[in-house]
Amino acid sequence: MGNWIVNHGLTAFILAVWMGINIFLFVWFFFVYELQDRFYYTRHLLGSALAWARAPAAVLNFNCLLILLPVCRNLLSLIRGSFMCCGRTMRKQLDKNLSFHKLVAYMIGLMTAVHMIAHLLNVEWYNNSRQGVYDKLSTALSALEDEGNTTYLNPIRKTDIDPQQIPTYFVFTTIAGLTGVIITLALILIITSSMEVIRRSYFEVFWYTHHLFVIFFIGLVIHGAGRIVRSQSVTDPPHNYTLCKDRSDEWGRIPECPVPQFAGGFPQTWMWVIGPMFLYLCERLVRFIRYMQRVTYRKIVMRPSKVLELQLVKNGFKMEVGQYVFLNCPAISQLEWHPFTMTSAPEEDFFSVHIRSAGDWTDKLISIGKYPTDDTVYLWSLPRMGVDGPFGTASEDVFDYEVSMLVGAGIGVTPFASILKSIWYKFKASNPKLRTRKIYFYWLCRETHAFEWFADLLQVLEKEMEERGMGDFLTYKLYLTGWDQSTAQHVTVHFDQDTDVVTGLKQKTHYGRPIWDKEFEQVRKENPTSVVGTFLCGPEALGKVLEKKCVKYSDVDPRKTRFYFNKENF
Repeated sequence: MGNWIVNHGLTAFILAVWMGINIFLFVWFFFVYELQDRFYYTRHLLGSALAWARAPAAVLNFNCLLILLPVCRNLLSLIRGSFMCCGRTMRKQLDKNLSFHKLVAYMIGLMTAVHMIAHLLNVEWYNNSRQGVYDKLSTALSALEDEGNTTYLNPIRKTDIDPQQIPTYFVFTTIAGLTGVIITLALILIITSSMEVIRRSYFEVFWYTHHLFVIFFIGLVIHGAGRIVRSQSVTDPPHNYTLCKDRSDEWGRIPECPVPQFAGGFPQTWMWVIGPMFLYLCERLVRFIRYMQRVTYRKIVMRPSKVLELQLVKNGFKMEVGQYVFLNCPAISQLEWHPFTMTSAPEEDFFSVHIRSAGDWTDKLISIGKYPTDDTVYLWSLPRMGVDGPFGTASEDVFDYEVSMLVGAGIGVTPFASILKSIWYKFKASNPKLRTRKIYFYWLCRETHAFEWFADLLQVLEKEMEERGMGDFLTYKLYLTGWDQSTAQHVTVHFDQDTDVVTGLKQKTHYGRPIWDKEFEQVRKENPTSVVGTFLCGPEALGKVLEKKCVKYSDVDPRKTRFYFNKENF
């Protein structure tokens, strides 16, 4: 329990506060509409469905306030920079922005379903009351009107069509009904296209349908203007429902029972979402300004395993290790932006990304840059590239730990390429601010070719550490998780060589997957009093394994080894 609190305590507290606010809003507004006197006549027509429609609406307002904030990347980077003086646990919460975004979206989906079902029942009961199906009071309340048709209770005013068609007519001809249909359809498309299988296989579908959020928010702001939920207004003399509810025939004829007046509630949703919408508008403005800034190609390199390296230059561009950028190539798609972790070091005068073939967009980009060159004339002829960023990630904190475990899977090694390059520059410049004294690097790949483009960097680091007598600073282990018979035979024949037959490094490649219990036990044994940062850029399944190991091998005693898990999220 102590280890769990160390690693997840603050996250659990934040989620508990969020859930507590949701529960409070739901319960509070449920009882407002279920118990307050001004809604007595409305409840007579609708029953508890009134409260079941309005309570989710309050929760929706709160979560629609939150939904845009986790995707304001520039805002998060600004906050992350402001928190540099705070504890790493606080900064870690910012790395879970997409998880929180999804959680809020699930709550919006759930509350929308409850809100919609309750209002569909309300429309049916409004119609039945208008047709005189229920009691005398319901019929009298539904028949109320004035010259301006403004103080009624029942929002269904049209009665000269087929009664069975009235609910449909009402839904598609009123502001509340029509906007409700539009924002519900938009939300269904956004949520369904965000499923993992669609996002991985058809990213364009996910990207374009997600931009329906613009329609969703416009409809959301307008939705309340229909004012279909109405409450009793204060009149002079007052209409006392306890005295007058059974005397509807005498309303307006005796001074004790004037005709009750009703009014729709003032729309409030816009007050909840106007702030986040403004922040997001500023976010998009910043992105547009960055997009308009010129980016020039410095060099194009085609690496093994169909990996394209782009070296780019942009005026005023400053980065930190492990950060990522969004790339847009208008020649491929005007709207699509894709995230890529930078593989260059802050000390270099350019920034680079490694792009693996993973879909239509990346395939087209690789085909555009399939002629590796640093020829200036050719590079100037390439299509324009838009760059948004850089944005902060968990890997920025790698140098805040005495000991770091870096775990990359496949192309997930890219943030660690930036880190290892930066280390090399820091050693070269004898940087006294380097706090880290030990790095464990693990790279898992399915095929031998994937190691080739990164092996040269490891060879340079290996040589640099030996020359400085710091061979123990970097411990790296490369794992080949897939191989064929020819690879196995080749390794067997050359097993006695001083360097590895796959990578050419002194450290031999391991075959299979790491035994993480053994690795964590070794790190804890070699660093009995250290704080160890565990960084992963790889699949979710591996992240769950490493997160559990961090909890398992952390000691509650702050004087002993503690592991902190950090994962890249895009």
